[in-house]
Amino acid sequence: MGEEDCQRLQATIQALSYLIELIGEKDTTISRLRALLAKPSTEKTSKVLEQAGLGTAPKNTPSPPPTNQKPGHGRNGAEAYRGARRIKIAHAALKPGDRCPRCWKGKVYEQKEPALRIRVVGQAPVAATVYELERLRCNLCGDVFEAEAPEGVGEKKYDESAAAMIGLLKYGSGVPFYRLEGLEENLGIPLPASTQWEIVAESAELIRPAFEELIRQAAQGEVFYNDDTSMKILALARASPHRAEMEEESSSSHERTGLFTSGIVSTHSGQRIVMFFTGRKHAGENFARVLAERAQGLAPPIQMCDALSRNLPKLPEKLEILVGHCNAHARRRFVQVTPNFPQECRFVLEALGEVYGYDAQAEEQGLSPEARLRFHQEHSEPVMKQLHTWFRAQFEEKRVEPNSGLGEAITYCLKHWERLTLFLREGGAPLDSNLVERALKKAILHRKNSLFYKTENGAEVGDLFMSLIHTCELDGANPFDYLTELQKHAEELAKNPAVWMPWNYRQTLQQAGANGDSA
Repeated sequence: MGEEDCQRLQATIQALSYLIELIGEKDTTISRLRALLAKPSTEKTSKVLEQAGLGTAPKNTPSPPPTNQKPGHGRNGAEAYRGARRIKIAHAALKPGDRCPRCWKGKVYEQKEPALRIRVVGQAPVAATVYELERLRCNLCGDVFEAEAPEGVGEKKYDESAAAMIGLLKYGSGVPFYRLEGLEENLGIPLPASTQWEIVAESAELIRPAFEELIRQAAQGEVFYNDDTSMKILALARASPHRAEMEEESSSSHERTGLFTSGIVSTHSGQRIVMFFTGRKHAGENFARVLAERAQGLAPPIQMCDALSRNLPKLPEKLEILVGHCNAHARRRFVQVTPNFPQECRFVLEALGEVYGYDAQAEEQGLSPEARLRFHQEHSEPVMKQLHTWFRAQFEEKRVEPNSGLGEAITYCLKHWERLTLFLREGGAPLDSNLVERALKKAILHRKNSLFYKTENGAEVGDLFMSLIHTCELDGANPFDYLTELQKHAEELAKNPAVWMPWNYRQTLQQAGANGDSA
């Protein structure tokens, strides 16, 4: 045995001895063992190389000047409280133009920036008010006279805001119905889980036109991201797969037993739209459903996904799509084998890191798609060509075994090289599919907390709320306010859903208010 192998064996024996000692200690926890043995939760190049026993190469770019405070840390200013109610308070003794009470010579004038005080209070997610209406009864004829309830009270028990809050907690924050039921019970407001479902199911029918319009507008997008994750629907999981798939269009789907939630993100004219679809269909099949709404004559869209064939749509009509594959997925293959091939993986990770650095610079400069393409062709293309040459040399010069972990990672990149480098040929093509990966965390959060959907209808309601909520988050809209206003204006929404999207519904409300005031 060579000296290097001997040192590895000795280190392994020492690690095993240390692990046995830890297991024998009563204070050892599972989390402590997991932190010791598991891979780091981040795939950042510096962390991956550090775990492999390597240091990162020094960067040529100058580092920013040191500060005493890390970015993103510290107190939130008043401007961060976008949803707060703002109350203007006038000075009790002075008004603009009065004499100065101190020098009695000058005059006071209003400052551009007011003094600010922030008061944060706690409240129940769903609050209730009991109106006690006085009743009077005639002692002669027996008629009972009841006081009139305030306007808007008595027509229905649950307000539109209650449905919006329940939907936001359930499908936006992953709070199961039973947890909200327990919380509200502790606060003295009974809200059974069955009642919560009835509320969101009823509101889903009112706001469904917004979801359908979201799909139609998303179909006109320029860049699409799609992927899927596993999901369980009890009604389908318990049924016979053949029976459950009798109505499926695809003949191959009759043998499919898996259940998935597909996430599709569409970008168009600066707007980002997120859609979720849960069932037996894969991401590619759901993507085909969206593209069926695409208008004719538009330029071929760009699709960004990983290399799984089930992400590609099968369309009945010919529709040209520019497919790009995710560089983050390709990079992850090298991250996984870095402990076994540290030097080789270091070269790959740092090369891809340089490309991502150029992409970050293009984003910081706010370059247009065409300018960004030229920027990548000037800076990133030489790096990618060098990386491609290095990949081929590993096999041609027999430096790497093709069946090894590193060989398989290189083979994956060479096989999909054209689609991995689409960003070097098409303006607006992204480097990876991280946008849809982050969107799918909504579905994963629901799966982690609620475990499953009970029925297909429940899955459709969940997809509807998740799509609207996450689209609001990406476009900077308030999802609670949006869901509330959609219910209040359900009739107007059904007539013209295009003006009730997360990015323009506020303008629609302002126009409606102006027209109402003028009338």
